Amino acid sequence: MPLIKPSLPKGTRDFLPEEMIRRQSVIATVRTVFERYGYQPLETPAIEKLEVLSGKYGEEGEQLIFKVLKRGTGLEELLQGRKEFAVEHYDDLVDEALRYDLTVPLSRVVAMHENEIVQPFKRYQIQPVWRADRPQRGRYREFYQCDVDSVGVTSMLADAEIIAMVYQVLSSLGFNKFKIRLNNRKILNGIIKHGGIPPASGNAVFVAIDKLDKIGPNGVKQELLDRGLSDSQIQKIFSVFALSDNSLDVLAELAGLLDGNEELQSGAEELTQIMKYLDSLGVNRDAVRIDLYLARGLGYYTGPIHEAVVEEPKMGSLSGGGRYDRLIGMFLGRDIPATGVAFGIERIIDVMNELNMFSDSNAKTKALVTLFDESTVDSSLILTQELRMAGVNAEHFLELSKLKKQFVYADKKRIPYVVIIGPDELAEGRVTIKTMSTGEQRQLPRSQALSFLASA
Repeated sequence: MPLIKPSLPKGTRDFLPEEMIRRQSVIATVRTVFERYGYQPLETPAIEKLEVLSGKYGEEGEQLIFKVLKRGTGLEELLQGRKEFAVEHYDDLVDEALRYDLTVPLSRVVAMHENEIVQPFKRYQIQPVWRADRPQRGRYREFYQCDVDSVGVTSMLADAEIIAMVYQVLSSLGFNKFKIRLNNRKILNGIIKHGGIPPASGNAVFVAIDKLDKIGPNGVKQELLDRGLSDSQIQKIFSVFALSDNSLDVLAELAGLLDGNEELQSGAEELTQIMKYLDSLGVNRDAVRIDLYLARGLGYYTGPIHEAVVEEPKMGSLSGGGRYDRLIGMFLGRDIPATGVAFGIERIIDVMNELNMFSDSNAKTKALVTLFDESTVDSSLILTQELRMAGVNAEHFLELSKLKKQFVYADKKRIPYVVIIGPDELAEGRVTIKTMSTGEQRQLPRSQALSFLASA
């Protein structure tokens, strides 16, 4: 049998135990915040019907859906390069896809189980998603999202609560230099109207504007030109976007500049209300910024939109979300209001690694019980099990070896305490506990050793 060279598909990663401990720590923090605000867990399948996902993610997102070939249907012809066969029989080849995000599956769940869920439906979901993207720094083809959404409420209080959770999650993880950028699709629609741009071209404009951080203002203007906008149209909308640069009262200035633009006025009023709620919810005003350039390219947003970014390192957004009052209606036949946010766990962890925000001591095991010699093995095993029953994460060494080797093992795994039961300790009913960080050793009666390690 030929030797297989081990490798991974592009844009995917293995997570060894040390990295998994960090990931679990981050996810536990996120989950704690979600549940503290009264949100409950949900899971959905990795595979969805293609018709469920299609038409929800905008022009570029649509191209990133991982489609799943039907088993045995035309596969041989497709593999032989018969492109005309694939085009002609596309519907026979593909009718499912890997989950692209967690928002569309939530909308399907609400439509399917409307009579079984309590509204407002406050749910969170932590699962992997897949995108046929080009892998790059901070961007993967398989990655976890942590979503939290509120379904069934039109009040801006629901949006404010979502943003407050973003603030709480990032603060709890140790971030202190981040901004939550806030805008409203109604404001963007109003700006489009002000520029004399047909509503049908709105999403194309939003996609271009959403690339500002990547290609800069000149790049955005060029893309808008390429999409058929005139110089005068581009100049009109950019004259409004300029308000977001230095204005502390951008919403008031915006309302004054475009008086009579009802959709824009409505969007500005919604953001004003959200900012007031955020003050009452204890969100630092300095952490939130109205940013008219924020567009978020997904096609299903209908109201307030937001994303959180760190100043350094530059790695894109850590979270992104907004209100989507018409998405569920695509499955149900009538609209149900909803708002939420997705956290990019991979990107959060990458930033925390780069900023050295994780503690060096992240071992899951608190105590290693050594095997001194054959005569003490049973006592070591019994003590290990007593520690576990007392709620202490404990392990014993799995073979008789020199104590030095066992200490090296504990040191490499960053286990904070090593417990030794030799013939002398066994005869006296005591154990020796070594604190690995200081080298300090103490002898304690067996019962006191259990309580010491349980409370350490």
